[in-house]
Amino acid sequence: MFHWLADTIVYGALGLTEGERLAEALHFFVMDTAKIFALLVVVIYVMGLLRALMSPERVRAYVRGKPRWLARLLAITLGAVTPFCSCSSVPLFIGFVEAGIPLGVTFSFLIASPMINEIAVVLLIGILGWELALLYVAAGVLVAWFGGLAMEWLRTERWVEDYVWKIQMGEAQPTAAGKGWKGRHRFAVAEVREILRRIWKWVVIGIAVGAAFHGFVPGEWVTTYLGAQGDWLAVPGAVLLGIPLYANATGIIPVAEAMLGKGAAVGTTLAFMMSVAALSLPEILILRKVIRWPALALFAGVLAIAFTLVGWTFNLMA
Repeated sequence: MFHWLADTIVYGALGLTEGERLAEALHFFVMDTAKIFALLVVVIYVMGLLRALMSPERVRAYVRGKPRWLARLLAITLGAVTPFCSCSSVPLFIGFVEAGIPLGVTFSFLIASPMINEIAVVLLIGILGWELALLYVAAGVLVAWFGGLAMEWLRTERWVEDYVWKIQMGEAQPTAAGKGWKGRHRFAVAEVREILRRIWKWVVIGIAVGAAFHGFVPGEWVTTYLGAQGDWLAVPGAVLLGIPLYANATGIIPVAEAMLGKGAAVGTTLAFMMSVAALSLPEILILRKVIRWPALALFAGVLAIAFTLVGWTFNLMA
């Protein structure tokens, strides 16, 4: 359906010729825009119905008081299935610390939350296939687990801002979703509107970048610099390239689709996606409100090394 829509607009209404660079870029843009926003509406609505029963306070309650390994597993799982974005990092960080949850477990949640989410997973399955979606989720879980462990071993508590330890957060008001089907439906519709309002421009930018990449970047260049499985420098280069960019996991999927379509290596593409989603400069600046620069440098370094190792591993497997 989406392919037919793109054909109708690009080749029918606009009269462009199939195979031209501009036509290929516009076809990619129209098809992915329609496909991704259709998937977004459905997935956000369904998850909104579920989120009517979930809140940051419940997330803390689930994790608090559990054995360290179980707390970390719960934190990663909850980070993957709860739609808390980077703007929630500061209050969640403070809430976890106030609840007495170990800092390493908190970092595992903060790594998993922006990098793995149900919307991105559904889009990955629908656009790139379940195999790549499974690889991405598995790699994200490993990075969140060992990244949190590394931050724990490095004793980063000493670099948490003093005011964070002193704050006593009260429980937030219960969700305004209301009881019953109608209340949850209203909440889910409001979620669709709110989340789309926040992310639509980043999704469109991501699709536009992916379309430009798909239409105008020569496949020979991609296979030469990003496609060689044995090119060890391509993966850390992709990680460094992703740091200054800002997009959520949803917005970067069209770019990854275009990279893979042009012949980029799977591991290099995964490393780039993770870097953009979990190690972007804006998220680092947000976290600076609660932890000092030495902890931020360690956090960025641990993730950069982890993403590089993931990229190299999957390139070797490929």
